[in-house]
Amino acid sequence: MTDVQDREVFCYPHLNSSCRKPTHPRVEAMLIYVLLSLISVITVALNLLVVISISHFRQLHTRTNFFLLSLAISDLLVGLVLMPVEIFYIESCWNLGDIMCSVYYLIDYVITSASVANMVLISLDRYIAICDPLNYHTKVTINRAKLSILLCWFLSIVYRMVIMHDQLAHPGMSNSCAGECVVIINYISGAIDLICTFIIPILVIIALYLRVFVVAVSQARALRSQISSVNMPQIGNVTVKKKELKAARTLGIVVLVFLCCFCPYYVPSLVGEETAVDAASVDIEIWLAHFNSCLNPVIYAFFYPWFRKSIKLILTMQILRPGSKDWTIAGNI
Repeated sequence: MTDVQDREVFCYPHLNSSCRKPTHPRVEAMLIYVLLSLISVITVALNLLVVISISHFRQLHTRTNFFLLSLAISDLLVGLVLMPVEIFYIESCWNLGDIMCSVYYLIDYVITSASVANMVLISLDRYIAICDPLNYHTKVTINRAKLSILLCWFLSIVYRMVIMHDQLAHPGMSNSCAGECVVIINYISGAIDLICTFIIPILVIIALYLRVFVVAVSQARALRSQISSVNMPQIGNVTVKKKELKAARTLGIVVLVFLCCFCPYYVPSLVGEETAVDAASVDIEIWLAHFNSCLNPVIYAFFYPWFRKSIKLILTMQILRPGSKDWTIAGNI
């Protein structure tokens, strides 16, 4: 009996190199499954609403919203692909093979890199809109916005394939036993990754938003003086400025939440350690980074009236009506 129980705790009892199955107390395991599954479902549902909203309603086909759409797609993939795999293997061994293990983490890292690039694009978009509003529509055209989004995804794929070259060329090289899916990024690659996908983007984002903040303060003072005067053209201009400032504030919150969620993930690289990720672990820093994908659409719901209205139209199936694509979802956006 004892021999049978001992075999049951191993992934592949017939192999001497087999890993032990990850185990948690029953109650703890159930709580983990329920909590993480709930986060996954909410992440998929909310980001799917964002994708449908921006894709369906023509009024929402703006430059800024295209960047939000790209971010929502990456967040949707987190909830649809990454979270379910990690939940499934919390108490199971990895049985998809070493190649799929490397591919899984390649997808994970590509989504992360694309999310960071999207944050930079969003910050740059708000910077130009606030600091150079007269030339915004000529500098940030719809085609340029789409091209920059495609470029950010393409470069993310190429960059991650280079960083993970050894893991892709030799799948399973980081595994210590059979039934494990572990990827270890060495110190040099981790340092490069830290600089390229964390330090440089953060410095760029902070610099852009500091400039936006300075301009916003000066514009706020100008707004007060313009509102006090009875001049209709100026009042119209004030409305535009208020709208841009509100969008900058909302997206600033998105960026801030992003940084708070991803900072713990990069701590090992910051202290000069190798970064190890295991598909069968419930590392708080990994799930905190993934939880950011659930928070983004929640922020939209709080600050974007058009998102709240589009949710109602989607859930009540009114978007199936003829001509719904041309409906007015919000004021001038």
